[in-house]
Amino acid sequence: MSLAPARPSVGALLREWRQRRRLSQLDLALAAEVSTRHLSYLETGRAQPSREMVLRLAERLEVPLRERNRLLTAAGFAPMFGERPLGDPALRAAREAVELVLRGHEPCPALAVDRHWTLVSYNRAVPPLLAGLPPELLQPPLNVLRLSLHPRGLAPRILNLAQWRMHLFARLRQQIAASGDPGLAALLDELAAYPAPPGPAPEPPGAEPAVVVPLQLASPHGTLSFISTTTVFGTPVDITLAELALETFFPADEATAQALRRLGDGQPAARAA
Repeated sequence: MSLAPARPSVGALLREWRQRRRLSQLDLALAAEVSTRHLSYLETGRAQPSREMVLRLAERLEVPLRERNRLLTAAGFAPMFGERPLGDPALRAAREAVELVLRGHEPCPALAVDRHWTLVSYNRAVPPLLAGLPPELLQPPLNVLRLSLHPRGLAPRILNLAQWRMHLFARLRQQIAASGDPGLAALLDELAAYPAPPGPAPEPPGAEPAVVVPLQLASPHGTLSFISTTTVFGTPVDITLAELALETFFPADEATAQALRRLGDGQPAARAA
């Protein structure tokens, strides 16, 4: 007879998140306004937390909503945070806000991704940048990071691939540290196995030091250089919205801005992936 592995207790999960955040029991106890002894009892299972205590500790530990449900379940309570598909009527206002941002960012590219960097939606400036890529790499579900670094994807077009690759890996490691998501860890391992570029291109003589990491793409319209920002919902109580991010790209120079305006003429409207 095989036995299913025991699920971690709520105390073990709380300790894991505290250690992930590099907090001592005293640090967390002070932040949550509980005694160190009580927190120690919770972690060792000598005391069971109330629902309110689970949520208070999770808030102080900045635990993602998905994992807060796991903490609640481990403590014997019902999950609190729903996870609806983006097309659910309850998320209509949020979905319209996403599409408004994407459309409003044209003619510059912008896209929405989920927690694993799967493409959710994009605006009309994105398809021209992907023209000519193998169709099998563009089939949904399309992972944006995989497409960016795949040797048959955008990687050969990225002029500063070593620098951009390092930037994406750093972002992934930050996300893994914050979320503990094994799916992101597996994605990082996959991307790290792709052929690495020989090294960063040398800076041209007299170049000013960069203040952000650009994305530099070779295209039929010349080199397109972008800087990017990430936008998330400020106070989500739905897991789908909490894990949604908008990646918006801005021209880093006037030549790129002009090329984007030319590319934007006659393209289809923003759409979901």
